[in-house]
Amino acid sequence: MSPMPQRFAAVAAVALLAVPAMLPLVSAALAWAAPEGEIWQHQLQHVLPRVTGNTVLLLVLVAAVTGVLGTALAWLVAGHEFPGRSIFAWALLLPLAVPGYVLAVVFAGALDFAGPLQSWLRDALGVGVRLPPIRSLGGAALVLSLCLYPYVYMLARVAFETGGARTLEAAQTLGMDRRSAFRRALLPLARPAIAAGVGLVCMETLADFGVVAALNVDTFTTAIYRAWYGMFSIAAALQMAAVLALLALAGVWVERRLRGGRGFAGQRPNGALPRLTLTGARAFAATGIASFVLAVAFVLPMAQLLAWAVKHAASDLDARYWAFAGRSVALAASGSLVVVAAALVHGYALRLERRPWLLGLGRLATVGYAVPGTVLAVGLFAPVAALNTWMQDRLDIAFGASAPQVFLQGTLLTMFVAYLARFLAVGTGPVESGLERIHRNLDEAAMLLGARGAGRLRRLHLPLLRGSLLAAAVLVFVDLMKELPITLMTRPFGFETLAVRVFEMAAEGEWERAALPSVLIVAVGVLPVVLLARRVTHVA
Repeated sequence: MSPMPQRFAAVAAVALLAVPAMLPLVSAALAWAAPEGEIWQHQLQHVLPRVTGNTVLLLVLVAAVTGVLGTALAWLVAGHEFPGRSIFAWALLLPLAVPGYVLAVVFAGALDFAGPLQSWLRDALGVGVRLPPIRSLGGAALVLSLCLYPYVYMLARVAFETGGARTLEAAQTLGMDRRSAFRRALLPLARPAIAAGVGLVCMETLADFGVVAALNVDTFTTAIYRAWYGMFSIAAALQMAAVLALLALAGVWVERRLRGGRGFAGQRPNGALPRLTLTGARAFAATGIASFVLAVAFVLPMAQLLAWAVKHAASDLDARYWAFAGRSVALAASGSLVVVAAALVHGYALRLERRPWLLGLGRLATVGYAVPGTVLAVGLFAPVAALNTWMQDRLDIAFGASAPQVFLQGTLLTMFVAYLARFLAVGTGPVESGLERIHRNLDEAAMLLGARGAGRLRRLHLPLLRGSLLAAAVLVFVDLMKELPITLMTRPFGFETLAVRVFEMAAEGEWERAALPSVLIVAVGVLPVVLLARRVTHVA
């Protein structure tokens, strides 16, 4: 392929892939051009102040808890030797496999006023004893913190282990003890990694719908859902989505400004971080703390889920349930195929053309990961519906009463486009990393042998990218298996998946019956998380 057509194809591919991410943002912004007065007045007076306060407070609570908990666990595992450390090193990442709404279902069923724990407490200590309500802002913050602290733990631990040995040695030669060296040297150097982890936590908290819906907490995501399905106002939903998207993008900007482009001092490992061997009461306390966090965030919830699943398997495990599972797997598999194929096109186009403005356009294509799923669902529905109306009008003019009916918004089209916008960043990470490991000398050698354009991709790059493509497919598949807001808001009528089933059971208060689909969703996510833990955190 000659340079000019190659450049045009690369630009066209990247621009086309940027459309799914940018279209919802444009749709949400344009909704303010014609606001619905009465509905928006109601939202402004009775909804917006409450959901804004709840969303901001939830963000602050979850960011604070995950920042402290993730950093403390990372330093405990990276800098100390204690009984069970080699297990906790990877096991503390297991909560990543549990969707937030699944953990919310377990906590609500177990800790609610009529749940087993509070019932036992009343029987043992008297009827006046009761725990704080789990269906509250504090309960949602607790659940989200337990689900999301592994982001901070993973990045902070890598930061400590990557540059910690040399930094710790230098600090101790200056007369600092180990505690002072951690506080004054290691922690400041790890701050960019911790900030990045907290930034991911904040994005996930803003995007969350399942936890806050299950625990009856009003945030922007639930307000968008009610505006669309309760008030039947796509315009009001788009306006709320615009506010949430602005908040999410502002959060990304603040996180980047706080990091200021800084990295660690020493990006390559400079020797193993010397671990302090804990003995006696300190070793017991370290094992106890790590065990308690792992038990509350993963072991006990999974045990409760399995107990409920076994209890209701005989009555619920029927052909309809297997249909839910089949749809979930088929949807996740086909969605991961679409996303990974798009990620391959995206990465290869940017490899062919490295112009700065095209690289910027490529980054716009992946900005959807920072945009909540509810915003993508609502923002894409409106243009798809408008396209459907335009096509139907053209067909009516051409064929009259015998014109075929078009139902684009009633198909999987909107769902897959939203998936592409949301998860393209997940797919491009492994693909771009794999492409960077292929030296450009190989491209030049292939060109001398006559392999150009798509032929070079097929004969040279694809065989070398098999591992990266598989990793991308697994990551996207797991994300799609547990994805809720996009599937819930854009699925065709009657199209239920495991995630939708969990949400519907939780909405009806059927906590125990939500266990069966929850167990399968978690089972699918555990193995990739274990493999990620062993690879990223350098566990032998």
